[in-house]
Amino acid sequence: MTLIEQIVARAQAQKQRIVLPEGTEERTLKAADKVLADGVADLVIIGNPDEIRQLAAKWELKNIEKATIVDPLNHPKQEEYAQLLFELRKSKGMTIEEARERVKDPLFLGCLIIKNGEADGQLAGAQNTTGNVLRPALQIIRTAPGISCVSGAMLLVTQAPEFGEDGVLVMGDVAVLPVPDAAQLATIAVSTARTAQAITGMEPRVAMLSFSTKGSAKHEVVDKVVEATRLAKEMDPNLQIDGELQADAALVPSVGQSKAPGSTVAGKANVLVAPSLEVGNIGYKLVQRLGHALAIGPILQGIARPVNDLSRGCSVEDVYMMVAITANQAIAAKQQA
Repeated sequence: MTLIEQIVARAQAQKQRIVLPEGTEERTLKAADKVLADGVADLVIIGNPDEIRQLAAKWELKNIEKATIVDPLNHPKQEEYAQLLFELRKSKGMTIEEARERVKDPLFLGCLIIKNGEADGQLAGAQNTTGNVLRPALQIIRTAPGISCVSGAMLLVTQAPEFGEDGVLVMGDVAVLPVPDAAQLATIAVSTARTAQAITGMEPRVAMLSFSTKGSAKHEVVDKVVEATRLAKEMDPNLQIDGELQADAALVPSVGQSKAPGSTVAGKANVLVAPSLEVGNIGYKLVQRLGHALAIGPILQGIARPVNDLSRGCSVEDVYMMVAITANQAIAAKQQA
């Protein structure tokens, strides 16, 4: 069974309830039909019910009626969700009138459904920016206990089985924080390790990447990685993590042994933590394009319940896969609670 098949099978075996706020978007609706047909997740689809049914008929989607369809402008729990949002945001100055307007926004409504315990995760972004997807998640669901920032991981399925976990690696942050400080970088490391475990089942071995290995170069950005490694060990004493490591020392056993003798991670890393977003984003795209790796994500991490952001150029298959990944994250979040 391939890794992708394992992710889907895990979702099927422990079915989660996932919200799709962009319910009239073509790729989202077509992916939803396949998700429901395959039993990957139970779905809450937000949008005008008549329009959703008309589109389903137009595209010959036979399974959409299996979903719970919620009209953002007219549903029985509108006032209940408005009161919930008001209680969560009144300290920030939100009025009940503003809350009543905000719950008409499908992205806010989906997060409120999750906050109210009626769903386990959300997936959007085919029509919305990352900022729009993240804003309600941070305001309503908020970060997981002990996690101070949200970041994004990329699952890389490479054609080089000698590296990572039979060719599979997880890399962060590739999507959110441009220049993390040491504490944020430590949080990214712990979050990326948890994502790797939740999505792949692997035992994480985390390499904190730099242009230096164990003091081979001196610079303040190296110092940041060293400090982040120390802080990550404090956050999770059981985590296998080492740094600072150059990429070859992290991945190649002979180089790891030469440059970082005695390390339990060097030469065996399956989780790579970049020192900045610039490095992480460039790095994964080079691996994807030059190495012909399958890149899945970004997978948002650090939120108390999973909320994931699609690329606006996503395919139907991308949406389907990210529903399965969101379900896997929801399973792991419940286990950690």
